[in-house]
Amino acid sequence: MRYARARMADGRIGYGIVDGDGLIIIDRPPYEDYAETGERWKLSDVSLMSPVDFSKAVCIGLNYRDHAEEFGLPIPEAPVVFMKPSTCQLGHEGTIIYPDMCHRLDYEAELAVVIGKECHMVSQEDASSYILGLTSANDVTARDLQPKNGQWTVAKCFDTFLPLGPYIVTGEDGSDLMITSRVNGETRQMSRTSNLIFSIPYLVSYLSHVMTLLPGDVISTGTPGGISGMQKGDIVEIEIERLGVLRNTIG
Repeated sequence: MRYARARMADGRIGYGIVDGDGLIIIDRPPYEDYAETGERWKLSDVSLMSPVDFSKAVCIGLNYRDHAEEFGLPIPEAPVVFMKPSTCQLGHEGTIIYPDMCHRLDYEAELAVVIGKECHMVSQEDASSYILGLTSANDVTARDLQPKNGQWTVAKCFDTFLPLGPYIVTGEDGSDLMITSRVNGETRQMSRTSNLIFSIPYLVSYLSHVMTLLPGDVISTGTPGGISGMQKGDIVEIEIERLGVLRNTIG
């Protein structure tokens, strides 16, 4: 199943089930007990938004060995955790805003997990039952504002700094998917999610012992090596096997 969240031609924002080139509108978010409304739109007639309106996005840093090595940092013994506010969210084909105070803006291709039900103190063995689905993410970073030590909030939390989408895809465990980033068609990152240092079940369990994860919350699982800067006018694509291509322009 693929779920999307879209702004329709009449201005309403709603969730739907992707069916071929169409979107079947449902009456509530897909992590709730929804029903089809009978309304259908062509995907070409709607604007895709972030596929979930999250309360929080919990992000994992340095979760691929090669990414830690390119920064000259030790492999973490526990997940490196930071958060992004809901104002960071952006949908497929949206414009990532290049902040005036930033002088190097980086892409970071990531696999994101969308939580499907309230998740607190769960085991790794039970973690999959709390996941609604997976989507592609771009953990956009104002790299020159990110100190080598200390908190990353300013560098990571500008508006539009977490594009997600295009869809939430169910039925994938995410343990071994190809993940790629491209800028203006040139491949910049290529890895597999099997190279994650901390797996999806581990992260869901670990984070649920720190904070309650709510339906719709997002866990962005980290980026592989190969990050670099973007310029205004660039087109950045994040592609994850079987999840689709997330495309955004830098503006």
